[in-house]
Amino acid sequence: MRISLTIIIYDKKGVETLKERAILVGCQTADQPDPSFETSMEELESLAYTVDANVEEIFVQKRDKVHSALYIGTGKVDEIKQYIDDYAIDMAIMNQELTPSQARNLEEKWEIKVLDRTQLILDIFAMRARTKEGKLQVELAQLQYLLPRLHGQGAALSRLGGGIGTRGPGETKLETDQRHIRRRITEVKQSLDQVAKQRQQYRKRRKKNAAFQMAIVGYTNAGKSTIFNRLSDTGSLEEDKLFATLDPLTRQITLPSGFELLISDTVGFIQDLPTTLIAAFRSTLEEVVEADFILHVVDGSNEESVEQEQTVFKILNDLGAGDIPMLTVYNKADLLNDTLIPYSKPSVMMSAFKPSDYERLKQEIERALISEWTYYDVRLSSDEGKMLNELKRETIVTDEQFIEETEQFKLKGYASPDAPIYTTLTKR
Repeated sequence: MRISLTIIIYDKKGVETLKERAILVGCQTADQPDPSFETSMEELESLAYTVDANVEEIFVQKRDKVHSALYIGTGKVDEIKQYIDDYAIDMAIMNQELTPSQARNLEEKWEIKVLDRTQLILDIFAMRARTKEGKLQVELAQLQYLLPRLHGQGAALSRLGGGIGTRGPGETKLETDQRHIRRRITEVKQSLDQVAKQRQQYRKRRKKNAAFQMAIVGYTNAGKSTIFNRLSDTGSLEEDKLFATLDPLTRQITLPSGFELLISDTVGFIQDLPTTLIAAFRSTLEEVVEADFILHVVDGSNEESVEQEQTVFKILNDLGAGDIPMLTVYNKADLLNDTLIPYSKPSVMMSAFKPSDYERLKQEIERALISEWTYYDVRLSSDEGKMLNELKRETIVTDEQFIEETEQFKLKGYASPDAPIYTTLTKR
């Protein structure tokens, strides 16, 4: 059993506050393998850490299927109730999404706040959202989660007050009627549609300007934002917590050959991410769908790295991005004790905190692109300076010579068949 501690923290104004004391509860059903269940419970603990909960104890139960009314069996419910009373627990966090009746029944029996996995992720999203789009997406997901759970929530909230699980718009709308919630959902969807149209126009301009787009994807906390920052010399949030990045960021980088491309950081994926969240954040993930190339970052030091890779592949396929060319980056090589056998190819192994690894990463990106692109060999006259510059910026030039006898530039390289510059090359 875990040692019970009272942890004092301070908010931005220096006011003393207490971390909420939490227990984690998971139910392993007959169709869920042990490794998958253990990983999901470890993720739940990381999620709880991300919202600054103090996890006192973890309860698990094996059943053929979840209890229809209580999620776990009545005996386990009574056992947990005794622990809650003995150790003054503030909330219970469940490893799966509860039905409205399951949540109400557990709150009545335990007399504490009961959160499920979806609600906890929503709370983290509410913490992380910074842009207008991100905040709208959080509100939509919270309202859609809230709508079927309105009945009986007023009394529960008045007993529990604020804290974890009540961030964002959900906190102020729990006691409003369903009609108001549905109207607000319609308004938020309309606002998101408008924002999505603006982003679509921005993407069209990028395409028109021949901007090549690379998206960084991967399991949450794999090191995507650190790599994004080092590649682009920017200031995306880096934290050893889940979902540190919520709003997509796009920056321009230049590869060793001189090829220029746009790189986007995205929200991390996670096992069993609720479908309602994927739908609500689809416009954020469109940066992935619209990408020309994907940089898939994997925590190579994680024992479940293969399972995490498979989770990312599944979500990419669900998004319709499964066929986009990809380079897999096995990060955290400095934490590896044994030799890692790559699950995916092409791949590169590196440490996000080792500066010398970034030049190698850029070279591997170029190699991966070359393997997908078309070779060209072209000669340009000395007065075709504009074309020369475009080739250097929009293709990967592997060899450049100036022939004095003819006053021509001879260039060899590789170009994307989808790029406007490739059409120009084929017409020469």
